[in-house]
Amino acid sequence: MESLLFTPYQLGPITLRNRTIRSAAFENMCYGNRPSQDLFNYHTSVAKGGIGMTTIAYAAVNRSGVSFNGQLWMREEIIPELKTLTDAIHAEGSKASIQLGHCGNMTHFYTCGCMPVGASTGFNLYSPTLVRGLKKYEIESLVKDFGKAVHLARKAGFDCVEIHAGHGYLISQFLSPYTNKRKDEYGGSLENRMRFMRLVITEVIQAAGNDIAVVVKTNMYDGFKGGMTQPECIQVAKTLEQLGVHALVLSAGFVSKAPMAVMRGAMPIKTLAHYMDIKSFWWLKLGLHVAGKWMIPTVPFKEAYFLEEAKQFRAELSLPLIYVGGLVSRTKIDEVLNSGFELVQMARALVHDPAFVNNMKESDQTYRNGCKHSNYCIARMYTLEMKCHHCVANLPKQIEKEINMAESGKYDIK
Repeated sequence: MESLLFTPYQLGPITLRNRTIRSAAFENMCYGNRPSQDLFNYHTSVAKGGIGMTTIAYAAVNRSGVSFNGQLWMREEIIPELKTLTDAIHAEGSKASIQLGHCGNMTHFYTCGCMPVGASTGFNLYSPTLVRGLKKYEIESLVKDFGKAVHLARKAGFDCVEIHAGHGYLISQFLSPYTNKRKDEYGGSLENRMRFMRLVITEVIQAAGNDIAVVVKTNMYDGFKGGMTQPECIQVAKTLEQLGVHALVLSAGFVSKAPMAVMRGAMPIKTLAHYMDIKSFWWLKLGLHVAGKWMIPTVPFKEAYFLEEAKQFRAELSLPLIYVGGLVSRTKIDEVLNSGFELVQMARALVHDPAFVNNMKESDQTYRNGCKHSNYCIARMYTLEMKCHHCVANLPKQIEKEINMAESGKYDIK
């Protein structure tokens, strides 16, 4: 079968030069919650490397939705800086997308400027912090903030917005019975738990109009007992299809409960602890040293690890689907595209080699990326900018050992 990989694709109102998208993996390069030179350099390098569209990750729609100091927060004052970035991406022949979302309970007062909010009142053990359930008038205001963020994205020159409705962030917190204990019309039945999502997506589609593509990242399952199951997630996906989104990104996992279900492999605990500021995160560093493997259990990695589950969604849905999860070779990418998926997303492969797409184009169909999924970049990104270990000089010996063990396939890292 002839490869679809380097054929153009019409995604809603925009045309991508090929079937590849840089997925919205958090870069932690927006120091002070605004674009930086690091963010500019990385995304323009990926665009130059041949990607069809690159996605700026995890932009909060308002201040209460900020998880990290290095996370983008959408507001008027940063639009000129974002426009400089999108212009540069377009100059390389790539489209520019931005992921919009709200972290919900995954933050702290000193980061978001208020008591963290979520679907329900409670305590987030993984932050750890007390969380206040959103009031109805606040929900209505938040919905409007998503629409305002889309208008800002247009002014900044973005071609596409990706709404984050998975991984245990705010929309996902409303969807999941694990985090949604509400007794009003936003809680209880799946129909009620989807209400906030429906309001947000309706607002986003209206704001996007006829010139911005709308993509939604959604879970295929939460990955633990008491979370969203696959049948429920299929119903969520069907609802999103009915609402008129242009495509879905099929992912899974819950960052506060089943993080490695999202990323697979082992979390390099020593690396994660090494980069954390002991003054700000002493409690978490201690917890990682004492019970890191229990806190973040390993989920074995295999290439295209979501493919079999994603095929079940493909059988139930008619709208375009974007596959994400463990793509590092031309062979597997072609297999995914030939399985009925219109587009593919990648992140770690492009952290390792921003020119991965061009390198595939210039090589034969057996070309493979050099990323071996040590997850060093993941462990690092919670404190510093996301970067592959091969770009970092003078790594501590314990981190080198941890990387070598992970890359050799020994996921039970000692």
